Amino acid sequence: MKRPAYASDKVLKEFIRTALEEDIQNGDHSTLSTIPKDLEQKAQLIVKENCILAGVELAEIIFKNFDKNLKIEVFIKDGESAKKGDIAFIVTGKARSILSTERLVLNCMQRMSGIATMTHDWDSRLIGTKTKLLDTRKTTPNFRVCEKWAVAIGGGTNHRYGLYDMIMLKDNHVDYNGSITNAVKMAKDYVKKNKLKLKIEVETRNLKEVEEAVKSGADRIMFDNMPVELMAEAVKIVNGKSETEASGGITRDVLNSVAKTGVDFISAGALTHSSSNIDLSLKALKI
Repeated sequence: MKRPAYASDKVLKEFIRTALEEDIQNGDHSTLSTIPKDLEQKAQLIVKENCILAGVELAEIIFKNFDKNLKIEVFIKDGESAKKGDIAFIVTGKARSILSTERLVLNCMQRMSGIATMTHDWDSRLIGTKTKLLDTRKTTPNFRVCEKWAVAIGGGTNHRYGLYDMIMLKDNHVDYNGSITNAVKMAKDYVKKNKLKLKIEVETRNLKEVEEAVKSGADRIMFDNMPVELMAEAVKIVNGKSETEASGGITRDVLNSVAKTGVDFISAGALTHSSSNIDLSLKALKI
């Protein structure tokens, strides 16, 4: 798949720089003390449980950023199914470079593959409906780019990336402001004044708030922690005047019933905060 725009070369280069700095600091002394400088070797990425693989492209970028002479032969691409025992890729080059980047590659790929696998499974529950599965901002600080990317690899749709690319008026915004009507009006004025192209979404907690959000002209209305029956009524109230999104308390078991209410989107923080890492291993192959 095409790499998302937010996972730009600039962003990834900075992520890799800080991640390696955190790990290596003044030197990978285990490697420097035992591995000859010019020794060349191979290593293979072994998949140890069935999954949707993610982070392969990122692994290539990590290797190349650290040592441009490393060569990677890829057998399983991002978003493809992998089985226990499969070899995802082989990396060849200086043994020191392979060893110093091993843990960062594995940390990223294990986490990303877990998210992609869970996303793929959840998204399959929505087949036959119009509803799209979204992630949220419930991500790990400084690792958002990888987690959001993994959702996309798994077949999900990225919600707003951060606070800057969409206006979302949540319950606290509304409570601090005083009303949905006033908050949306102020948001629209702000967008116009600053010549921004931002959608305005409003979080609602009951049908009265849904009605107010519709009248306010919000672009999208979120139904927060509503029972499925109430959500179905909310969709009817909106009646296509705005996009609709279900959020809060979303589990795998309720996905299909929520989608059948007719909502356009289901957002689930669980995709990025509750997925399990996939077991992967980078093992030496002597030349």
